[in-house]
Amino acid sequence: MRRWSVVENNKPLQAIEFPDLVPEGEEILLEVTHCGVCHSDLHFVKGEFDLGGGQILRITDRGVKLPCAPGHEIVGRVVGLGPQAKGAKVGDHRLIYPWIGCGKCHYCTTDQENLCLQSRSLGIIRDGGFGSHVTVPNASYLFDFDGIDPALAATFACSGLTVYSAIRKLNPASPSAPILIMGAGGLGHAAMATLQALGHTRLLVVDISEEKRQAAVAAGAERAFAPDEPDVLAKIAEQAGEPLIYAIDFVNIRATVSLALDSLAKTGRLVLVGVGGGDYPLSLAGMIFKPRSIVGSITGSRQELREVLELARSGKLQPVPIRCLPKDSANEALDLLEEGKVTGRLVLEGA
Repeated sequence: MRRWSVVENNKPLQAIEFPDLVPEGEEILLEVTHCGVCHSDLHFVKGEFDLGGGQILRITDRGVKLPCAPGHEIVGRVVGLGPQAKGAKVGDHRLIYPWIGCGKCHYCTTDQENLCLQSRSLGIIRDGGFGSHVTVPNASYLFDFDGIDPALAATFACSGLTVYSAIRKLNPASPSAPILIMGAGGLGHAAMATLQALGHTRLLVVDISEEKRQAAVAAGAERAFAPDEPDVLAKIAEQAGEPLIYAIDFVNIRATVSLALDSLAKTGRLVLVGVGGGDYPLSLAGMIFKPRSIVGSITGSRQELREVLELARSGKLQPVPIRCLPKDSANEALDLLEEGKVTGRLVLEGA
C-alpha cells in the first residue's frame, strides 16, 4: 500500500509504502479510486493556518503526526471487512463521509460529527485519500452514489457538503433574492450550482480573476465584479436593486470580508467558509447601527450529505467542471491549485 504524504511541511509530497491495513471490529477497508483536491489540502501541506493577530494554528497542534497523507474527498471500493462489520460487502463502491469524530460526545450523537472536538477526520488528522487505502470505523460513513460519476461524487464529501451546509445557514427566504458570492473557484462554482438547484436565480459574484468571472457568468451568475473596480460597492448595490441580505465568502480574508460586509444591508447575513486567514477590525457600534450577522461554517453533517446526494440524483444539481489526474500527479495538482489555475475541481484517480 502507498500514500502520497506530507513528510515535511512546505515540501512536495513523497510516495511512501506502508504495511497493509487490516480492518478490526466493525472497521471497513477501502481502496481509494477517486480523491478530490481541496484548498485545505494546500494548508495541510504548508502546515499552518493564519488565525490573525500574529496567531498561527499549526496542523501538529491539531494532533497531526507526520508523515501524513492529505485528501478528504474520497470515493473507494470496499476490499476488506472487520470481523463485526455490517452494512457493507466487498466490491461496494462508496463515497466516504470523512469527518470522523470520537463517536461519543454531544456533537457526534446529534449528527454534528464534523464539529467534534476530538476529530479523527480522514486527510485532516488521519491519513486520507492521497493514499491507496483508508479505513472507516463502520458502514455509517459510507454512502451509495449510484447514478453519479465517482469523480463528481468524491467532491460532495467536502465542497458539495460544505457549500450546502453554508447555504442552509444563510437561509435565504426567497429564491429571487440576490445572493453575493465571494470567490469563483471550486467552492464558488459548487455554491452557484447548488443555489441554482435549490431554485435561486440571482447570483452576484466577486473574484479577482477575469477568467473565473467569465466562467461564473457562463455558469449563470447575473453579474461578476472585480473587487478592485471603481465604485464596486455602488455597482453591487445597483445590480442587486434591493437591500442585499445574503452573502457567502469562500475566500475569507480581510479584503473579501470587508467588501461583503459593507455590501450587506441591515439584517444582512454573511457566512464565512474559506480559510484564507487573517483578521478583520470590526466596529462594534457599527454592528448596532447597521445590524448584520456573521456566521462561521465548517463542512456539514451526514444528513446534509444525504440531501446533497438526493439533489444530485434529482438532476437539478449541475456538475461543476472536473479535471482528473492520476494520483502520481498529486504534487502537480497542488501546484495548479496554488497558482489559481483551476476552474472547478481537480480529482485524483487510481489507487
